[in-house]
Amino acid sequence: MSLIHKIGLTLIKGVGHVHAKNLLDHFGSAEAIFKAKGNQLMEVSGIGPVISGLILSNNVLKEAEKQLVFIRKHKVQVLFYTDISYPQRLKYCHDAPVLLYYKGNIDLNHPRIISVVGTRNATAYGRMLCQQLTESLAPYGVVIISGLAYGIDVTIHKESLHLNIPTIGVMAHGLDRIYPPSHKPIAQKMLLNGGLLTEFIPGTIPDKENFPKRNRIIAGLADAIVVVEAAGKGGALITADIANSYDRDVFAFPGRINDPCSEGCNFLIKTHRAGLINHAKDLIYYLGWNDKLSDQSGLQSKLALNFSTEEQKIVEILSDVTLSVDKLVLGSGFSQSKLAMLLLNLEIQGIVTALPGKVYKLN
Repeated sequence: MSLIHKIGLTLIKGVGHVHAKNLLDHFGSAEAIFKAKGNQLMEVSGIGPVISGLILSNNVLKEAEKQLVFIRKHKVQVLFYTDISYPQRLKYCHDAPVLLYYKGNIDLNHPRIISVVGTRNATAYGRMLCQQLTESLAPYGVVIISGLAYGIDVTIHKESLHLNIPTIGVMAHGLDRIYPPSHKPIAQKMLLNGGLLTEFIPGTIPDKENFPKRNRIIAGLADAIVVVEAAGKGGALITADIANSYDRDVFAFPGRINDPCSEGCNFLIKTHRAGLINHAKDLIYYLGWNDKLSDQSGLQSKLALNFSTEEQKIVEILSDVTLSVDKLVLGSGFSQSKLAMLLLNLEIQGIVTALPGKVYKLN
């Protein structure tokens, strides 16, 4: 079964995301990888006799079958790297997971997604900012992502639920548990309007090394990352740095210079790692969200035109945002030369407009 092979690929010791993608590029599918011969496997960069032997043994497929029992029983969605349903923003990050486990009812390719992170020791100031942020974003049809941790994470989830904003928690463990356990009631409510997402198989415990991996998913899923409160060191700053490496927009609320919970935000702003925002209106302005309650009718009419698949992809990416050529390259996966040709065709058709600084928007 193809799903068993997809899960099995992620269980092979020594095969990380890079090697797995190399194998997929070479053989075309997870199932074909496990059906390949040893000499064929070793034609792939990074695959030597040890990893080849592990693939040929098929032992991981037995473990994958056990995981499949849990997945079916709990109606978990398995999102594989080559699936249409896999989050496209994340897909084009160099270290994107090959496979994700998801329970929820919100499209991970939603047009507007914001990640919100911060300290586990949130102050009244941070909680107030979360409340104001969600209140201002509610009319804009946004999905809010965080990490379901103590502090800012759980606060932003709670405020989102209160205002009926879809919210998704990215976890550093399997879907068979909630960590911290006290957040289980919140997590259950999130399944009704949002969801829970992880790259870790059921049975994985929240080990320390899993949290930076979790943070890269939080960064990669979103259009922009907002840091509400952050200490001088910690997961929020790691997430911001990862987001910068993905060429994502990062914003931070400033705080008092002598407040330890604002030290990280002030540092991000001071070192130009994050843009300063005083209010959600600043965020909305920077992201170019001119309309509330996202109206997709205009986009649908454009998609009804006779575009090529590649042109349609560009139109979808530009549906709600104004982007530079560099960000379009990142989001589309096209080379700069290929993208330039597609943009020129769309510009001639009157679908997109070129702005100063090699920035493009949908008409």
